[in-house]
Formats: sequence, C-alpha cells, structure tokens
Amino acid sequence: MESSDLEKKCIKFVDFCAGIGGGRLGMLEAGLSSAGFSEIDMKASDTYRLFYGDSECNYGDLMEINPDNLPDFDVLIAGFPCQTFSIVGKREGFEDYRGQVIYGLCKILKKKKVPYFILENVKGLVNHDKGRTFKKIINELSALGYCVKSTVLDSSDFGVPQMRERVYIVGYLKDNLKEDFNFPAAVPMKSLKNYLIDESDACLDVNDKTFQKYLNNKYNKGKFDINEILKQDYLVLDTRQSDLRLYKDKCPTLRTGRHGILYVKDGKLKKLSGFEALLLQGFPLELARKAKMAKIANNRLLSQAGNAMTVNVIQAIAKKLMECCK
Repeated sequence: MESSDLEKKCIKFVDFCAGIGGGRLGMLEAGLSSAGFSEIDMKASDTYRLFYGDSECNYGDLMEINPDNLPDFDVLIAGFPCQTFSIVGKREGFEDYRGQVIYGLCKILKKKKVPYFILENVKGLVNHDKGRTFKKIINELSALGYCVKSTVLDSSDFGVPQMRERVYIVGYLKDNLKEDFNFPAAVPMKSLKNYLIDESDACLDVNDKTFQKYLNNKYNKGKFDINEILKQDYLVLDTRQSDLRLYKDKCPTLRTGRHGILYVKDGKLKKLSGFEALLLQGFPLELARKAKMAKIANNRLLSQAGNAMTVNVIQAIAKKLMECCK
C-alpha cells in the first residue's frame, strides 16, 4: 500500500506518551495522519508544539483520559515509560506508577476498539522479573482480542548510526490484515559523519582537570593515549560510565539524563550536542535547526532526544504494518 493510498483512506493515529514526537514523525513519514497526542511533560510538549504546531489537542495524562473524549482513530502508538523497566533505573516494574501506564493504554484500546497499535520500550522489559512482566503485558493485550507480535530492533539497523536496542510490540485486531505482519528487514547504516555536523564550539579541553582525573581513575589509568585518540576523526568516546568506552562507526545509546558523549573532529574533542542527538534519532535537519533557533537548553534537548523513539524504526514498522492492511 503506497502513501497516496494511505492518505486516501486517511488512516489516523494518536501519539501517546508522545515526548517530542519521534513516533509521530515516523508515522507521518509512513503516510498516516495525526489525530492528536498525549504528553504530561510540558517541556517536551513545548518542543512537540515547536516541531508540529499548535493546532492539535494534547489530551494530557493518559491515565486520566476518558476514552469517550478521544476522536476515532486507527493506530495507537506509545513509547510508554521505560524507566521502571530499564537496567539503568531501579527496575521496579508494575510497582512503579509509571509501570501502570500499560493498563491505561489497554483501557483506551478496549474502549475505542483501535484496529492497530505500535508500542516501544527498553530491551530490559523483555527479561524484567525473569520475563514475567513482558508475558503479562502480552497476555493483557491478547485478551483484548489482538494478535500480538514483538521483537527487539536496533536503530543502527535502520539507517542511523546509533546503537539503540528497543523492544517493539505490534498488535492488530483479528481479520484486519490481508496478510501476516512481519517486522521490517534491516537497511544499510549511514556514515556517522553525516550526523556529527554541529558547528558550535562545544569542545572539551583535554587538559581539563575533571577529564584528566577521569582518564586516570582505576578503570582507565594507563589504557588510553589521548594523543592517538585525537588523530581519529569521528571516534566516539562514551564517558558516562566509570570506564571510558570507544566507538568507531556508531554512537552509543542516547538516554534521558545521561550525557557525556564526546567525539573527535579536526583534532579536538567535541561534546555531542542536542542538535546532533536529534539527527541521530532520525529527526530531519529542518527540525533540529528549529530547536537550535528556539535556543532550547542543550542538556534539555539531549534528554528529550534520548527519551524519543527513533523516527526511522517507527517509519519502517508503520509502513510494513500498513502494507498488510485490508
């Protein structure tokens, strides 16, 4: 089914736990139309509005939404809160209020009889509580009458040079597909140099006392020659751990609240910017420039990008799903 066919059919989606709209953009790129979004973080909502305008309704906290107040729509997409399942967090699962959001989504799916859904979460959800949490989620969705499929995909397999493994859950009501759905195949990854293009002078002095102390801690001492590192353009340095990690062709996973990615360019150590983080999540240059012109604080933009869904992956999944629609 081509995009023009989708537009004629006007397949609509609502973007829940929308963040700054990585999922939305992927859906739009696959030819679907937006019918609104739901986001409780007002700073993220501000960026969403900056990117996509003020015309649509933000339905707010999905746990408080009356489904009767939502328009009819065809696809529910949600990157529901991952902190409660992430290995970076406390992994409290359903004990954390954020872990209950899946039930709010189920309530909407049931009441609105939404034909299709696409959900995204951290890879850690799959093995949380020895797999019982994931099994419970799949069972809840299946009990609503959905055929449910899931897999772990890496963003670096969909064009962007970012190592980002996420679990994707796709569901569709029985008899709504003309053929069986399978997750999309990988595509070639583009060069990192196409994404690390921010010309701002956000460099790190290699003689900085904090950086030198980091290089000489018990994990790193004697392992790295900074002069050799500075000879390798587009070598990525991840300083978010106690031990320094180096990456040649890809960027490590962008995460909310965990910054500290550097890279080498022209013999200097540059700090990854929020502008570049957006590009690594598949946002187009036009939107990255909008964020820069709006002077959104760099750390905020890094966090918002780290919390987003990768545009390319959602676009590929949505396109594949819509090709199977009746």
